[in-house]
Amino acid sequence: SEYGAMIPGLQAGRFDVVTAGLFMKPERCAAVAYSDPVLCDAEAMLVKKGNPKGFKSYEDVAKDTSATIGAPGGGTEEKLALNAGVPRERVIVVPDGQSGLKMLQDGRIDAYSLPVLSINDLVKKANDPNLEVIAPVLGAPVYCDGAAFKKGDEAMRDAYDVELAKMKKSGEFAKIIEPYGFSAAAAMSTTRDKLCAAK
Repeated sequence: SEYGAMIPGLQAGRFDVVTAGLFMKPERCAAVAYSDPVLCDAEAMLVKKGNPKGFKSYEDVAKDTSATIGAPGGGTEEKLALNAGVPRERVIVVPDGQSGLKMLQDGRIDAYSLPVLSINDLVKKANDPNLEVIAPVLGAPVYCDGAAFKKGDEAMRDAYDVELAKMKKSGEFAKIIEPYGFSAAAAMSTTRDKLCAAK
């Protein structure tokens, strides 16, 4: 089914569940019965191995008056760093992933921030054991999809959630999704209710 036809098709009863990456947004939550979060993209920071400055959040970067962070110009990560109090002169605009990687490796920035999937792809291609990924960045938004069920099919959704919770608790969930660059921690750091209420 075409992406734009998924929710209407679900509502019309043409299929029972959509598992094709429909990120939870309030308007979608009003139209479907989402499961708990499955695949998420969150903000990440790439740092040198051992995380020498102990960054866990953009606020941590702001508090360290000598720290610099690289981010795409005009992107979410730049805005999040600035909103967390990192001064403009310490938020370094980076044109692309390779430039950010090189700047971090050369010590010109202390952290480089992108979404988890982008950072993981960059790290995989770099094959540099001296790098470490911090994900998700504490306090930053997490964007998740979930299995979408037709309103009225909450019993099926609830049964799905029970099995999903078992997989998350046992570690099986992480074993399945993490080889593809997704973060189990990101999916477990938020809830359907929070995502459906997000602005």
